[in-house]
Amino acid sequence: MTTSTLMLSCGDKVLDLSTPQVMGILNVTPDSFSDGGQYSNFDKALQHAEKMICAGASIIDIGGESTRPGANPVTVQAEMDRVLPVLSALKQHFDVIISVDTSSPELMREAAQLGAGMINDVRALKRDNALTVAADLTIPICLMHMLGEPDTMQRLATYDDVVDEVISYLQQRVAACIEHGIEKQRLLIDPGFGFSKTLEHNLLLLKRLDELQRLELPLLVGLSRKRMIGDVLGKPVSERLYGSLALAAWSVLHGAHIIRVHDVAETVDVVRMLNAIQA
Repeated sequence: MTTSTLMLSCGDKVLDLSTPQVMGILNVTPDSFSDGGQYSNFDKALQHAEKMICAGASIIDIGGESTRPGANPVTVQAEMDRVLPVLSALKQHFDVIISVDTSSPELMREAAQLGAGMINDVRALKRDNALTVAADLTIPICLMHMLGEPDTMQRLATYDDVVDEVISYLQQRVAACIEHGIEKQRLLIDPGFGFSKTLEHNLLLLKRLDELQRLELPLLVGLSRKRMIGDVLGKPVSERLYGSLALAAWSVLHGAHIIRVHDVAETVDVVRMLNAIQA
């Protein structure tokens, strides 16, 4: 990638991806797999965001719809009611890039108007009208690989070569974006660990993570506290910190530009030490 590709224009802020950055997860949902319900209260959400920013998060990613395996969909209005007040308050009180984790074009538009600096879409702009709305925006969009929907995706986890097929899928979504007038320099990619993938698929994707550099786009990786860590280590969600840090370190060493995590302070320490060594 060129130097300009690594300087990502996120609304009124610029994100420097020449060194890896940490994205803090802010789930304002009642049912997310790791912290569902903990930050659905407005004040608690703001307090947690402040804690992550002070710990070194460059981006706060607000999500109003759980996309854990088997999750039920929410209405667009419910998602907007959860996300937009928190987004507005964060923009008012904190100097940080705010990403909105959504597939709903209505929320994408409203979030951008309120100052969101990024859209993080697990469905890669496949919902009706999402490509059209995204083309009207100016902020970056992360396209993730997932087959089906959260309530069906694990039944679709069949591949001849998961790495090649994930890359092919993302190439197709990038092409669809460009066809609709979305500039390539506004795009990021996410291989979608845990989404329509078995443990073996996830481990193979990690082993060959550097192959995603063929797409010549910034790479976002989300592995924090995920089931694959529990499957390998036999640990519940509350005890997956060290496994998450190991995967964060591996991802940084194999080309990840953004690490999306629950445990910001610990991950920032890992990333800073790796940066110091590589510098």
